[in-house]
Amino acid sequence: MNKEQETIIDEVYEKYSIIAGMSTQVITITKEEFIHCIRTDVIFSKQWGLKIEERELIQSERLQLLWKVCREEKIPPDSKELKDLWLRYNEIMSKYNIPTKLIIITYNKTIESYE
Repeated sequence: MNKEQETIIDEVYEKYSIIAGMSTQVITITKEEFIHCIRTDVIFSKQWGLKIEERELIQSERLQLLWKVCREEKIPPDSKELKDLWLRYNEIMSKYNIPTKLIIITYNKTIESYE
């Protein structure tokens, strides 16, 4: 997760902790347990207005990110490295830090990050 996403989670968890601390009926949970509940329990997620989605990127999405990096770093499409792309796919993706996962956090606005 990026810094902005972490800040949002901290803000919502702090609200949860304050409310839980004032109520004798709410069991206080750790931040990690809170995040797990947000990810897995739709009712809990809606109650706190926070949604965390995470999914693996498909190959075409990762390739789009690689092409973006190549354009930014001015790597020509006919470079030796890219010609060998299919033979060395995992190695090349790792070299350019192409993420494998998309994380989407929604809380008043949607913030996407890659991991």
